[in-house]
Amino acid sequence: MRTRLNTWLGASALAAFTLMGCTNDETDGPVGNVSERFVIASTPTASDGVADYLLTAESLTSGTISTVGSGIEQDGTYRYYTTINNKFFSLLYGQGNPGAVTTYELNSQGQLTKLSDFQAETVQAFAEVDDDLLMMKIPRSGAEDATWYQMDTDLLQITNDGLTNIVDVANNGERAHFTWLTQVGDKVFAPYMSIKGCCDDTFGTNYPDSAWIAVYDYPSMELEKVIKDDRTSYIGRYFTEGLTVVENGDIYAFSSGVATTNGEAASSLPSAFLRINAGETEFDESYYFNIEAVADGYHVTDKTYLGNGNFVVNMHNVKGAYTTGSRLAIVNVHDESFEWVTGTPDPESVLRVTTNNYSLMDGNTAYIGFTTEEGSWVYEVDAASATASQGLKVEGGTITAISKLDVAE
Repeated sequence: MRTRLNTWLGASALAAFTLMGCTNDETDGPVGNVSERFVIASTPTASDGVADYLLTAESLTSGTISTVGSGIEQDGTYRYYTTINNKFFSLLYGQGNPGAVTTYELNSQGQLTKLSDFQAETVQAFAEVDDDLLMMKIPRSGAEDATWYQMDTDLLQITNDGLTNIVDVANNGERAHFTWLTQVGDKVFAPYMSIKGCCDDTFGTNYPDSAWIAVYDYPSMELEKVIKDDRTSYIGRYFTEGLTVVENGDIYAFSSGVATTNGEAASSLPSAFLRINAGETEFDESYYFNIEAVADGYHVTDKTYLGNGNFVVNMHNVKGAYTTGSRLAIVNVHDESFEWVTGTPDPESVLRVTTNNYSLMDGNTAYIGFTTEEGSWVYEVDAASATASQGLKVEGGTITAISKLDVAE
C-alpha cells in the first residue's frame, strides 16, 4: 500500500519534522482476509547494537514467531512504541541526535504497512491525547524550555508546537523533567522529577521526598497549575508513565521512591500509590497505599492497567533509578489488595521483562513478555488467580513491546 501525504510544517520549531517518504514495506504474513493481529517488537539476539524487528502474530497464547527471515527492521537501535487511532507508532530515541516517528497500519492480509516516516526531534515523553500524538522534548541541562509537538494521527502531520519553561515549572532552583504525559479530560497531567541539571549530578535532586504534577490545558498546552504531595517521591520514573485514569475518572499515581542525590538513594519515603479524585486537580489526602508495607519491602517499577482498579505491577527489591522489576504482582487500588503472581520465570533468570504490554482491559488479563537464557515468551497473566501461563514463543529475539491492531478500514 502507498499513501500520499500532503504534509504541512508550520513555524520554525516544526522544521525539525521532515516527511522522509512513504513506502510499501510490509511484514511477511498469512494470505487471506483477517480482522486483527498482535504486533510484537523484538530485538534480535545474534549481535549487539541491532535494531528491533516488528512481527505479527495471530495469537498470544500459543504458537511461534521468529525474527529470522521475517518482520520489519526498524531504523535505529532504541525504539519506543505506542498504538493510537488504530495505528502503530514507532519512535526512535536518537540519544541526543535527531529521532524519527514511523507509522504503520494493518492490511487485510495481516501485514504491517508503513504509512509515513518523519525525521523528528528525539522526545523523552509522549502520549495519546484526543487522538493526537503529543510529544515532549525535555532538556536535562542548558536550555530552560521543553518543546511540545502535536501530531494529528488522521492526517499524520505535526499541526502545532510550543514551549514550556521547565525551570519556572519547578520553581525551586531546579528543573522539571517530565516522566510522562497523561490525558485527564481536557487537560494533560505531566508528573515530573525535580532535577539539578548540572554540577555532575544532572538527575539528582535536593528535593527527594516530594511528588509534583504540572497540569496543562489541552490543546493550548498553557500551564494551569502545579500540584504537590509530600507523602511520596516523584511519580513514575524516567520514560515511565506513573499515572492511570480508571473507569470512574479517578487518577492513581505510583512512586518508586528512587530519587537520588549525588548518585546515592535519597528518598526516605516508600513506594506508594496516591489518588486524585475525578474532576479534581489536588491529591486526595485521605488515600495513601504503601506498597512496600504489603510487599516485603519490594517497590513498584512499572505497571500495566487491567481495568476495574486492577494492575499488574513490576516489583524489585533493590532500588535503582533505571532497574525494572521482573517479579510480578496484582494490585487493586480500590481495596488496596496485593498478591504475588506465580507461574512466571524465576526473577533471577530473567534477562528482560516488557513494560510496554497488551491488556484486554477486562479487569483480569494482560500479556507480558519475558526473555531468559532459554528464550523469549509472551505470558498471559490472570489477575483473579494471580497466575501466569506461558504462551507465544518469540525465537531469535528479546521481546520489547506487545500491542494489537485491527485491519485498517
